[in-house]
Amino acid sequence: MADRTEPPGTYDLFIIGGGINGCGIARDAAGRGLNVGLAEMNDLASATSSASTKLFHGGLRYLEYFEFRLVRESLIERETLMRAMPHISWPMRFVLPFHRDMRFESSTPTSKLLNTVMPWMKGRRPSWLIRLGLFLYDNLGGREILPGTRTLDLTRAPEGRPLKERFRHAYEYSDCWVQDSRLVVLNARDAEARGADILTRTRVTVAERDGDHWRIGLADRETGATRTVTARMLVNAGGPWAGEIIRGVVRSNATDTVRLVRGSHIVCRKLYEHDKCYFFQGTDGRIVFAIPYEQDFTLIGTTDSEQDDPDRRPECTPEERDYLIAFANAYFREELTADDVVWSYSGVRPLYDDGASSATAATRDYTLKVDDAGGAPLLNIFGGKITTYRRLAESALDRIAPFFPGLKGKWTAGVTLPGGDFKVVETRGKIEDLAEAYPFLGHRWAERMIRHYGTESWTILGDAREAADLGRDFGHTLTEAEVRWLMTREYARTAEDVLFRRTRLGIRATEAQIADLDGWMQDARAEHGAHAAQ
Repeated sequence: MADRTEPPGTYDLFIIGGGINGCGIARDAAGRGLNVGLAEMNDLASATSSASTKLFHGGLRYLEYFEFRLVRESLIERETLMRAMPHISWPMRFVLPFHRDMRFESSTPTSKLLNTVMPWMKGRRPSWLIRLGLFLYDNLGGREILPGTRTLDLTRAPEGRPLKERFRHAYEYSDCWVQDSRLVVLNARDAEARGADILTRTRVTVAERDGDHWRIGLADRETGATRTVTARMLVNAGGPWAGEIIRGVVRSNATDTVRLVRGSHIVCRKLYEHDKCYFFQGTDGRIVFAIPYEQDFTLIGTTDSEQDDPDRRPECTPEERDYLIAFANAYFREELTADDVVWSYSGVRPLYDDGASSATAATRDYTLKVDDAGGAPLLNIFGGKITTYRRLAESALDRIAPFFPGLKGKWTAGVTLPGGDFKVVETRGKIEDLAEAYPFLGHRWAERMIRHYGTESWTILGDAREAADLGRDFGHTLTEAEVRWLMTREYARTAEDVLFRRTRLGIRATEAQIADLDGWMQDARAEHGAHAAQ
């Protein structure tokens, strides 16, 4: 491993990509004693890792594709991760309504088998099959914290009130929520605290083998400044750009390819009062979630559509929006229209191209490939899902270990991320403690702070006795004190970074408020630069 006294820019491991996989690997590797550098061409979590459905989940529907290893690993990880980050991840209950007359045109291996053995089913998922899947879901992962499945009488339960009358029965099971882009930032912060260099808005322009090292060209996307660093091993965690990195940056002859699948979501006004999620089945065999979101909204998603170009910004198309609205309207009593959509977002999942016939059927599992035929080793990361990011990082370190004899062993399971040093069951108490310590917050503001920053909320708020002590008010409980924290500690540089990734307050903000925050942040950066130059 590299001597820490070597000049800056000399690394054991250099990672391309600042999404959840890249930052998770950086954290794990730095904690094992490797000298790590990471370059992200935009903001951290600016692509796939901020555009997920925001769930730590086992993937109930993946059982239909017989992906038992992936589901088991994901189920085990739910509770491991929740213990390490109770501020940004918490349990949720999911309600799966079932109607015996619903028909599905599913093409999963399970449905094909059922159609062969029992042709009278005509594509329907029978109740016993759903119950079997939920039994496996409850037991594959050694569940300890989360409650198991139960049945609901929707004619009596409050969960039935928002639904159409024909839905009379449902199953209720457990999964977990996660603040996806905050997860990325906290992994990056912890990696940096353990010695890693995190370089945002820095593009890797070229990477060439030079004997047993990589020579890596970097370009600062804001200043245009360029420099070269060296590393003993390179990790391609470019997500949607992984294929482009292989061909255009590393110039490798590897034949592995990435399948880009766009997942779109819509956010509507709050559709019901309880705090549970819905798992809806469509007649086309797909599933869609309806999830309580940011206190006042409901998140509905997702779709599966092919995306041809990683550089084309993914957007929820009118067709996808209307598809999700129609999907929800098949279940909810109150009809949604396009006017009810307050925001939409879309992300591209970089799946390993396994030759599946459709985007929906493509594997969500991860694939790791080491290329060391030409000298210094390269590790390419394909696929993966946010729930298994920590296990993916461990698997990556298993592949990396042979090139670094004496590397320390696994350590990340249960080790808390910044602000997460309390137990899941203590979350409500932490919110109450913060509201008591800072009475001007009120419950909603205190809850937002704990759900974003955990115990670091006290550090951000400091000795404030009233809201005015936190500096400029940018609206919707966002203050100068919080923005300065995000700029100095969490790599934020623009209003978009703050409002749509570090927080989700952009849903509420007006264009004028966004512009005001952006201008203030530019002035703050310029002021900081002037002080640094003195």
